[in-house]
Amino acid sequence: MTDHVVLISGGSRGLGFGIAEEILRNGHKVATFSRQRSEGVDGLIQQYQEHFKFIEADIKNAEYFPSIVKEVEADLGGITGLVNNAGMVHEQLIARQPIDAIDQLLSVNLRGMLLLTRQVARGMMIRNFGRIVNISSVVSVSGYKGTVAYSATKGGIDAATRALARELGGRNITINSVAPGYMETELTLDMSEKHLKQIVRRTPLGRAGQISDVVGPVLFMLSDEARFVSGQTLVVDGGLTA
Repeated sequence: MTDHVVLISGGSRGLGFGIAEEILRNGHKVATFSRQRSEGVDGLIQQYQEHFKFIEADIKNAEYFPSIVKEVEADLGGITGLVNNAGMVHEQLIARQPIDAIDQLLSVNLRGMLLLTRQVARGMMIRNFGRIVNISSVVSVSGYKGTVAYSATKGGIDAATRALARELGGRNITINSVAPGYMETELTLDMSEKHLKQIVRRTPLGRAGQISDVVGPVLFMLSDEARFVSGQTLVVDGGLTA
């Protein structure tokens, strides 16, 4: 990657934290926000100081996005990369799923991504450069029982990715999705052991995904090597959807 300032939503733990850590290791600057800071964030603040910034904010509160972007660009420089990582999971049969759970999925996973991209893209368009990576999911390309609302949000992200590639390509901005399979993260802690074993059995590589399996593809999409890749969804699932 050329010198980047990357904003990551939901980067205090899990996949977002792993992406932040690897980008910093590569010598770039990272800002991230989430509802709560973590021990990992405290460690990055101490280790990288001038290259890392954390802001306590909720992806559902889009009214703060202009001030977040302004603060990041004042402290680190113009944002050249955006990773829309913040998300939530709530699996339940659609006939039984509470309306507020569906509303939260739409607000966090889809609305938050759209409005944060809207805000960050403005600066990228002025600078005539940008790399945007959306974290989607394998459920956006393959149906699974109990994931109707969650799948709808991730499918929406992939559809928006393709449309945004058309809108922003003329300003030298690429936008792609990375769709992980089931990973061993905090988002899957509530999944039953039986369900996880079933997924592993159906996965040709014979295991659930690790955060490190997905970080590399995300960094590729941010890199100069991916400068002619846009509007794509890269599935990283160990062959589950093959």
